[in-house]
Amino acid sequence: MKKKSEIILPIVVLVQVFLGILVLASASASIAQEKVKIPFYFLKHQILFGLIPGIILMFIFFKLPLSVLKKGAIPLLILNLLTCALVFLPKTGMEFSGASRWIVLGPISLQPAEFLKITFLIYLAAWLTKKKNDKEVLIGFLIILFPITLLLIFQPDISTLGIIILSAIIMYFLSNTPFWHIILIIALAFSGFIFLTKAAPYRAARLKTFLEPKMDPLGAGYQLGQSLIAIGSGGPFGKGFGLSSQKLGFLPGSFSDSIFAIFAEETGFLGSFILVAFFLIFLIRGFKISKKAKDEFSKILAQGISSWIVLQAFINIGAMTGILPLTGIPLPFISYGGSHLIAELIGVGILLNIAKQT
Repeated sequence: MKKKSEIILPIVVLVQVFLGILVLASASASIAQEKVKIPFYFLKHQILFGLIPGIILMFIFFKLPLSVLKKGAIPLLILNLLTCALVFLPKTGMEFSGASRWIVLGPISLQPAEFLKITFLIYLAAWLTKKKNDKEVLIGFLIILFPITLLLIFQPDISTLGIIILSAIIMYFLSNTPFWHIILIIALAFSGFIFLTKAAPYRAARLKTFLEPKMDPLGAGYQLGQSLIAIGSGGPFGKGFGLSSQKLGFLPGSFSDSIFAIFAEETGFLGSFILVAFFLIFLIRGFKISKKAKDEFSKILAQGISSWIVLQAFINIGAMTGILPLTGIPLPFISYGGSHLIAELIGVGILLNIAKQT
């Protein structure tokens, strides 16, 4: 069983990354040709600044003693929070489409909030395994969540905040904390969601589009409409890699947040089913690793990482198929974007590290 945990998980991730490279090459080529006259510009960028450093860091975290990771949980999170604050500085931060989410370091741009998904889970796993009374656990959780919430609201990056909170709630629930803690956290999160939705018209428009998809087909409902056209056009077996028509300027974010729709168009129901099955296998293997973990910290952290990646995939795919409101989160291992891919591969490295300790 130990060998299965160490072999099946990396195979699943390897196949997903390979599929991501294929569909990214297809979905981004026409846009790259139009913008920079280099068809595989975005593909090369993803490999050089996402996949390669991600694999290196995955190996490092695979080898890193888990005790060191636990002791370094707070410094890692603080460092990540500081880098998140750098996005607001004029010389280091970069604004795009009204959002300040990136820092620029020479030729490299990073989205620090993506790394909060893993550093906060490491911190939370360490915090939940310390011996303290229930009130201290809850207060510590809420205190550290406060600066994270503020930083992500002002960027703004509410989708990432939502993923972090939902993953944290799952970890909190699975760590045998009092049930009233979960109720309180969910109530606070729901109240915050309502407030943030009302505070920004575009968020309210997304919610209305979700409830009434045909209300504004050329405005707020355009992306969902084009996504459904792409998915429906794929049929049972797809049009074939490289043969998507929706990637030719019709579907916004065709090689980033909306890449699942292009994947479904080119591989059909069969390809989409296989991709979803891989995420389910990832979840099952992750929880089996957590079940056999040698200590409570490893167990909770494995549950958190597995939940985060699969939850993010479910939300992304749900948004593209119309069963959830549109969000701005990438599809793990598939979407364009180096920061999220690096963070996810770090998570995989930690999972494999926990597996080898069982």
